[in-house]
Amino acid sequence: MTNPHTIEIRLAERDEAPALHAMICEIGKATGCADKIASTPEDLARDGFGKDRAFDALIAIADDTPVAMCLFFPSYSTFRGRPGLYIQDLYVAPSHRGGGFAKRLVAAVAKHARANGKSYIRLSVDADNMIGQRFYEKLGMRHAEDEKIYVLDGAAFEALSSAD
Repeated sequence: MTNPHTIEIRLAERDEAPALHAMICEIGKATGCADKIASTPEDLARDGFGKDRAFDALIAIADDTPVAMCLFFPSYSTFRGRPGLYIQDLYVAPSHRGGGFAKRLVAAVAKHARANGKSYIRLSVDADNMIGQRFYEKLGMRHAEDEKIYVLDGAAFEALSSAD
């Protein structure tokens, strides 16, 4: 495995959208959700880069190869009265796990957040992902016991968004 100090962590660039998408597909496989991934590298290139981007992504490069990434976007807490960031995806290639890369990526997101006037990070983790939950707790994150995540998509989204 590559020395963790020789890995470059930086904001991803548009031409790395295929690598980001490949890692998202790996997350889908690992969580049994590969069939739910409808995005394409072109979607990521369109929505993640340029003036009105929907997200940012940090990418970790080792020996000219992308080995890890963390995709995040702005969030706002009306209770805190402060902006923050929401981490959508965090991935480290199996060949580079256990070397502290995930921690370095989340720390880099936290530094990026603070440098841009943000005061918190939120994320969700699959209920069955005990390794992920322990990892986030070791970083100092806490489980928001008083919250549940709800999703409106598919036919329900179409119906509600076109209702009078």
